[in-house]
Amino acid sequence: MAEKRYKWRRDDYRERTHGLLMLNTGDGKGKTTAAIGVLVRAAGRGMECAMVQFMKSRNDRYGEHESLERLEIEVHTMGDGFTWDTNDRSQDIKTSEETWALCVEKMRSGEYDLLVFDELLYVLSYGFLDIDDVIAEIRSVREAQPELHLILTGRNVDGAVNKMIDAADLVTEMREIKHPFHAGIFAQQGIEF
Repeated sequence: MAEKRYKWRRDDYRERTHGLLMLNTGDGKGKTTAAIGVLVRAAGRGMECAMVQFMKSRNDRYGEHESLERLEIEVHTMGDGFTWDTNDRSQDIKTSEETWALCVEKMRSGEYDLLVFDELLYVLSYGFLDIDDVIAEIRSVREAQPELHLILTGRNVDGAVNKMIDAADLVTEMREIKHPFHAGIFAQQGIEF
């Protein structure tokens, strides 16, 4: 494995990096927010980063777009909007397949140190993509590029999606204890989007 050097390391310090497969899941708020925090940290260390969003609407702009683009982090929002109660499963599957194709392209390119696939775990739990195919592709890329870090976000890591937990190096569960929505306070700009 080739040694990777970051601009902030001392000349006499050597580090062998090992890419991590990280999952941010759970029923609580903060999965995407935590992934964005890692993107900001990584970009600050000179790492090449990108985020691909599966479900957020490609027709909308979110706060993270503005911030991440200022840091020269690519953001690709590919979704048709959130799909808890889908009206067109075939369209959701098509959109998911197109978005996954972009993820595969980004992973295989060898140009990135960190990639975030936001909401991929939702897509897998809904059965819009085959989990075994996704895991096989991730494993293949990680073998070819052992230094690549991946963060996957979304709820519903149970059932078949448990396979992703087994494949991951780090799994963080955000647990809802209290949420303003239950008090009638809706999503707020700058906090949720």
